[in-house]
Parts: sequence; C-alpha cells; structure tokens
Amino acid sequence: MKTAYIKYDNNKPISHINKEIYGHFSEHLGRCIYNGIFVGKDSEIPNTNGIRNDIIEALKEIKTPVLRWPGGCFADEYHWQDGIGKDRKPILNTNWGGVVEDNSFGTDEFFNLCEMLECEPYLAGNLASGTVRELASWLEYITHWGDSPMALKRKENGRLEPWKLKYLGIGNENWGCGGNMRAETYADEYRRYATFAKNYNNSDMIKVACGPNADDYGWTETLMQNLKPWHTGALSLHYYTVPTGNWDKKGAALSFDDKEYYQTIASTMFMDEIISKHSAIMDKYDRDNNIRLIVDEWGCWYDVEEGTNPGFLYQQNTMRDAIVAGINLNIFNNHSKRVMMANLAQVVNVLQAVILTDGDSMVKTPTWHVFKMYLDHQDAELVRTSCAVPMLDEEGKTIPMVTSSVSVKEGKTFVTLTNCSLSEECEVLLDSESGIINEATGEIICTDITEFNDFDEPEKVFIKSFNDFKINSNKLIVKLPAHSVVSLRIK
Repeated sequence: MKTAYIKYDNNKPISHINKEIYGHFSEHLGRCIYNGIFVGKDSEIPNTNGIRNDIIEALKEIKTPVLRWPGGCFADEYHWQDGIGKDRKPILNTNWGGVVEDNSFGTDEFFNLCEMLECEPYLAGNLASGTVRELASWLEYITHWGDSPMALKRKENGRLEPWKLKYLGIGNENWGCGGNMRAETYADEYRRYATFAKNYNNSDMIKVACGPNADDYGWTETLMQNLKPWHTGALSLHYYTVPTGNWDKKGAALSFDDKEYYQTIASTMFMDEIISKHSAIMDKYDRDNNIRLIVDEWGCWYDVEEGTNPGFLYQQNTMRDAIVAGINLNIFNNHSKRVMMANLAQVVNVLQAVILTDGDSMVKTPTWHVFKMYLDHQDAELVRTSCAVPMLDEEGKTIPMVTSSVSVKEGKTFVTLTNCSLSEECEVLLDSESGIINEATGEIICTDITEFNDFDEPEKVFIKSFNDFKINSNKLIVKLPAHSVVSLRIK
C-alpha cells in the first residue's frame, strides 16, 4: 500500500477560503433556466413564483453562496430590457440550440431567485453587442433607491426596494464568443464600460474583467498591464476538463475506460498549473493582491447524451465527476489567497450539473454530494501544510495519487482528500504540528467509478459515514479507498 504524508499547522492560517469558491453558474442554455430552475407560475410542479421549490431546497442545502447569470456566451447577446415588465420581447438563442425564448425569466426573476437562495447575484453584462448606456441603465434599474427613470420602471414592475449587487462581470469570453477581441482592444473597452458602471446601493461592488481562456498567459499579462485596481477587482478564468483533449470528440459521460478516466484526471489537475502561472503574472503587477482571480466556468465537458439536443449540453454525472469536483475544490481552496470565487458549469441539466430534472422528478448528482461534503471549507481559514504524496503512472499519465486541502474554523480542523487511483487504496498520515488530535469523524463518497444517480435510482452515489482511520502518536492514520472522496473533521 502506498503512503501519503500531510503535515498541517492550525496556528498558521495563510488565506481565507471565500464561500464564493463554492459558487454556481446558470446560463440560458438547454434546460438550465427554462424547464429546469424556472417552470412558470402555472406549472403543476410545486413552485414559488415559477421557480421550482425542490431546486431551491437542494441548492440551499449546499449553501449556494453565489449564482452567475445570464451567461456565458448568451450574455453578450442579451438585452435586459427585453426581459422585464408584462410585455416581454422573445429572443432567439443563437448560441445554444437556436431556440426562441419568451424572456419570462429575466432580471426580476433572477434577483428574486438569489434572495430565495440567500446568495450573492453575479451578473455577466453585455459588452460585445450592447452599449455602455445599456449596462449603466441596467445597474440603475437594479440598484437605484430613488425616483430615477430606471428605478421608477423597476417599481412599476413590482419591486420597490433596490437589490444589492456584489459582482458585475463586464463581458464574457471576449477573446471568443464575446467578440473575438484582442486583449488590448478588450482592455480599452472594459475601461470604458467600467467607468459608467455605477452601483447606487452597494459601494463595494466588484467589477470583473474577462480574463484568460485556460493557458492564454499573454491575455493576463496584457490586462494586468492595462487595468489597475481602481478599474477592476478581479479577472475571470475559464477552463474545462475535456477527457480526450479533442473538442470535436470529447468523450462520453458514462462509457469510458481506464485510459479515458486517467486522461480526465490529468486534464482536471492542469487547473493547478494554470492558476499558479496566472497568479504569478498577476503578482508581478499586483503584489498586494487587490485584483483577485475568479474561475467562473469550470467542470467536465463531455459529448452530449444520445437523443438529446446537441445545443443543450445535457450529460450524466458519475463517480468520476465526484472525484473531479473534489480535486478542483481542493485546488481552489489551496489557491484561495488569489482565487476569490469559482462557478461550476452549470447548476441544472447542463454539463457537470449538481441537479438533473425530468418533469417533476429531480436528482442530486454525485457532484452535488461533493459540494455538500465540502461545506465546512466555506469561510474557513486555509492552513499551512506540507505534503508528500505518491505519484501514479497510469495509461501514459503521471498524476498525484492524492489531493487534499486543510482548513480551520471555530477551533475545528477540516480535511478533504481524493484518491485518484482506480485500483489502489492509500494510507494517509495526517500530522498536526499545532496540537493534540483527540478525535475525528469522517464521511466518504465511494462506489463503482461509472456509477451515477438517475430518476429510477436517485441515490446510488451518496455520502456515507467513514471510520477507517485511527489515532496513533498524535497522527491520524487514514486508509483512503481507491477512487474516493473523503472528508474528516478533527478535534
């Protein structure tokens, strides 16, 4: 049996793990919004003002801290005034499936949803096909407290009090679907839009610039040269785990062999290198960490399920996805000095969703269970660790066998671990440098790697109690099963 060593010191917190690292993303894509989150007030599915009650309950259970909307690529074709009031203008969704949407879910519905979830709204503004005035008017509609023209329009639509907006993205993927811009062009456009993006109800609104696509380090360099902290509070980063590395044939969600599994794990672990290198560039221009990094699109992207609309990006979610989620959340925690938010793509029925729906049925995916298991990391303090973990050489890929993150909150230590091996368990020696380990409790997600939850059997993959560990000489010795995600609470 291989052995991993993890030494941690609770007396040396190194960064705060923002709860927003556990955020989500809801784009007008497939059945994420319509026939997903939103079914309309007249639906027989139990709802509150058109929003499914069971989805609200499931997202509150994992304490969803922030929700991004309306895109994605959809954002840079979205004109917000089409989606308010009684007479709403339909829109053709040219990015995702070519469907016509009736705009029955718009600004008011989104902010009401965030209030129901008790989470922060994160807007993606239209830079590519919109105007500076359009974005400025949207912020006036949302945040102005008085009798301004847009505030009066909001009041006419039934909302007297302004909403609070903490995060504003100015454009999305402007290196691609958001206009195919050069970094220099986008930087100038961003500064123009940001100048007039005024928040009337919350002075600390964080403006988010469109950052790099995966390992485009030149884009980050250019933006950091051109955007100062008083222009922006964060850069976004997008990176998807594609098992094959081929966007034309990405691989299936359910049928994969060992080789494709290890390709998936190697691909997702590239996130650590990407964040490290972008952070190093940001450090050159921003030593005080005033501009943060937001990974506002991440997750597995497979080929769509057979028989579904190819523009809807519907895919199933297996134990493999649970391990991917665990790895990425550990990575984000460990980079929390620079990373202030992350948004899994996407929340319902699209890509690596935490929830799947079919009519009035709902399923919590393996990924949902990882978010539930990792709850204690939200708003905890990341502590200093030193790790020595064995490497796996499998199917032409060399990867760490174990990933981890350790945090402390309210005097308790919380450790999350993933074992990436398909066949080998690993002994993990957890050593505290700052106190005696008195007791521990554990949870685990572990089943066949291709297992998934569906509407006939919604609880094949779920959280179980875990106690395969012992305390010896102030060390917690853990037997970590193959292909598992484990959490430990230590006193």
